[in-house]
Amino acid sequence: MDPEFIQPEESDEFFTDERCSILEILNNPKDRSQSLARARVEPGVTTAWHRLRDTSETYYILRGKGRVELGEDFVQEVQAGEAVKIPANTAQRIQNIGTDDLVFLCFCVPAFGAESYEDLE
Repeated sequence: MDPEFIQPEESDEFFTDERCSILEILNNPKDRSQSLARARVEPGVTTAWHRLRDTSETYYILRGKGRVELGEDFVQEVQAGEAVKIPANTAQRIQNIGTDDLVFLCFCVPAFGAESYEDLE
């Protein structure tokens, strides 16, 4: 695959049923090996319980403070500069526990696709 330069447009950010806003940065239909998106969760909001079938995901926190819940018993507070690796098929959600937007990158392997998303609520 040839090198690729990507410059996402802020105006392409969209709100999801998961209760967060997403800006897709990298999700090429010709290369399903990985994807990258930026998520934004407003203060006091908890995203919907969900899991990604056969897709691992890593959150890298850019700004704000959150509480990640994975499966039935993993709870971890996170802040800027920290990462959480979420194994494939693991129930997950994140809550913004700060006063500003919680902003983080979502790196998925293989690439995120609507077919991998499973709503657990």
